[in-house]
Amino acid sequence: MNNEPSQPGHKGEPTDLPGSSKSAAAPGSAQGAEDASAQALSEALRSSFTIVKLLMGALVMAFILSGVFTVKPNQVAIKLRLGRVLGVGDGQLLKPGLHWKLPYPVDEIVYVPVGESHTVTSTAGWYSQTPEEAAEGRKPQPLGMLRSGVDGYTLAGDGDIIHARATLTYRIGDPINYVFNFANPTNLLQHILDNALFYVSARFSADDALYRNKLAFQEAVQARVEKLVEQLKLGVRIESGEVRTETEPPIDVAEAFNNVIKAQQQGDIKIQEAGPYARGATNKAVGDASVIFRGGLTASNNLVTAVAAEADRFAKLLPSYQANPELFKRRFLAERIGQALTNAQYKVFLPERADGKPWELRLQLSKEPEIRKKESSKAE
Repeated sequence: MNNEPSQPGHKGEPTDLPGSSKSAAAPGSAQGAEDASAQALSEALRSSFTIVKLLMGALVMAFILSGVFTVKPNQVAIKLRLGRVLGVGDGQLLKPGLHWKLPYPVDEIVYVPVGESHTVTSTAGWYSQTPEEAAEGRKPQPLGMLRSGVDGYTLAGDGDIIHARATLTYRIGDPINYVFNFANPTNLLQHILDNALFYVSARFSADDALYRNKLAFQEAVQARVEKLVEQLKLGVRIESGEVRTETEPPIDVAEAFNNVIKAQQQGDIKIQEAGPYARGATNKAVGDASVIFRGGLTASNNLVTAVAAEADRFAKLLPSYQANPELFKRRFLAERIGQALTNAQYKVFLPERADGKPWELRLQLSKEPEIRKKESSKAE
């Protein structure tokens, strides 16, 4: 009997007998298959975990990057966390640049364009215009009346009706007050501008608002707007000259207003022309009066001096007269006759007549000069 183990696949030997070498190898093959499966599963899990880690990293990066935002150079930003402003004082405003926030709805960003100019126009006191008329700057056709609820107007201080409108240019100075204290600050600014127009119009006459003091009217409107903005703490900044006003008379009576203004201007021109003449005439009259006054003063002084001298002389002669009045009279008469006869060409003395009768005196008024008589005698 052969005791050597039989070789698998030996000729004439069955391969599926119990206890053969093939039957002994079957449990080892199953164990290897299980190890291979476990190894494959482990590798698959490691690959899945790697992918999950990568996905989680990508999600974290996406989460971080999703919170990055940019504030433009002409803006500031306000960060709200659950509806409440973060920070204190200037720290509440985020300056231009990159910033980070938590995702919405935890954090919310409000952008405020502080570097931009904003414009508000008040037309509550202006006549109605179509968009085409407003774009072309044309006035509507006169209708002979103001349409209630359509055409706006203001009442001047003298009771006249005028049209007035204003344009306000402003910048945001306090973003916190501007954004959070008022639901619609633009509408509020327009109401403030309307109020200023009606308020100032009632304190100016139509003539001043339309023609004479238009600059003062504009400055008064701006002062009123600045006062109301300051009282309400609206958070806007209005600089000088950023409120521009325009006033016009009612369209139906604009020609009459213009005629009145032309007449006033012509009157002003005449007044200006008459001014130099009036000043010249006044100066000449003052000069003439001064000359007359000085002449009268000089003559008065001379007369007073002469009278004083005569009075002094008579006062000195008074004792002589009182001593011998008759002698004084004769001497005074002789003195005066001597003065009168000093420059006389002919002197005739008439003695007293013996009979006491007066002499008869005859004057030859057309007597020829003696030179002519001598010349006529020589010619003969």
